[in-house]
Amino acid sequence: CYRVMAAAAQKLLSRVGSLGVGLAVAGGVAQSALYNVDGGQRAVIFDRFSGVKNEVVGEGTHFIIPWVQRPIHFDIRSTPRAISTITGSKDLQNVQITLRILHRPDPAKLPSIYLNIGLDYAERVLPSITNEVLKAVVAQFDAQDMITQREKVSKQVSAALAERAAQFGLLLDDISITHLAFGREFTEAVEMKQVAQQDAEKAKYLVEKAEQMKIAAITTAEGDAQAAKLLSAAFKNAGDSLIELRKIEAAEEIAERLAKAKNVAYLPSNQNTLLNLNQI
Repeated sequence: CYRVMAAAAQKLLSRVGSLGVGLAVAGGVAQSALYNVDGGQRAVIFDRFSGVKNEVVGEGTHFIIPWVQRPIHFDIRSTPRAISTITGSKDLQNVQITLRILHRPDPAKLPSIYLNIGLDYAERVLPSITNEVLKAVVAQFDAQDMITQREKVSKQVSAALAERAAQFGLLLDDISITHLAFGREFTEAVEMKQVAQQDAEKAKYLVEKAEQMKIAAITTAEGDAQAAKLLSAAFKNAGDSLIELRKIEAAEEIAERLAKAKNVAYLPSNQNTLLNLNQI
């Protein structure tokens, strides 16, 4: 009896073990048949038999056929990238220019991007087309125009580069010129020109100042001449009485000042002297 029960228990345990293994295998298969696409991403499905599928998978959890299919994830959020190049201007000056580009792949063209370019599409495409567009646009401007018409240059570069990138399935959200430098000879020439302009402005200011001083001197001389004429006419009409009047007014002013001084006394005798009271 005990032997029969032991054999039955052994068979039961064997069946339970087999069931557990089966469930584990089924769970592994089910897990490998599921995959997630996170926010800001898209996925392209590669099938071992049919190749890259044309459909683009959005965010969420999705099913695939294990071993037969494999998801390839793409980040579709804007990514910044700085690209520098040295090119020549219309007047044959070397220009070093740096662009800051915000780029992302076109979600509808992800299968074509993966099939024709690969996951490193930005590294393969952006440097080459940026150099191409910059050389074409900068060659239309003189070095000085690159400074004075920087906004116009930036707009032409943005339009041409966005059109060129769209051919490869890339979208450019923003393009800006962050650095613009020229060769040593041109920089020195610009500095010399600025110094010359400052000297010219200074000379112009000095000339204008001298002209104003000249006008002021002429006006003063004319005023003095007019005053002399008036005085001469007054003397002629009034005779010496006007001079005597001015003497009296001057004497009154001197007497008033001496009267206010605390340490000065006036001796009215025949000695017309001033005595310092501090010496007595």
